[in-house]
Amino acid sequence: MSRIRVQKVAEQMKKELAEIVRTSVKDPRVGFATITHVEVSGDLQHAKVLVSVLGSQEEKDGTLAALTKAAGFIRGEIARRLHMRVAPELLFRLDESGEYSDRIERVLKTIHDGEDGGSAGE
Repeated sequence: MSRIRVQKVAEQMKKELAEIVRTSVKDPRVGFATITHVEVSGDLQHAKVLVSVLGSQEEKDGTLAALTKAAGFIRGEIARRLHMRVAPELLFRLDESGEYSDRIERVLKTIHDGEDGGSAGE
């Protein structure tokens, strides 16, 4: 299958997944979750879904467990909404990139503040 088609399917899946998680998944463990990226295999059989969750590690784990449990329902909704005969198998993973970039930013700010403090006394 063409790479462009796979990318289009992934982008449309991302939009639909966000809508499904927001409106249809009724599990109380699903907290403030955002679908950040969907990576679909070339044969459209598997999709890795990256989810960013605001909250503690327990809330993140709970949200991931709830989404994994609801994967069959979500997969059916995706197939119906995208008019696919067979929807990809969904694999949910936490997206830690936001926290990682925040940590890097704090470290850089600390380094920068340290340089400013050292040069002010000279």
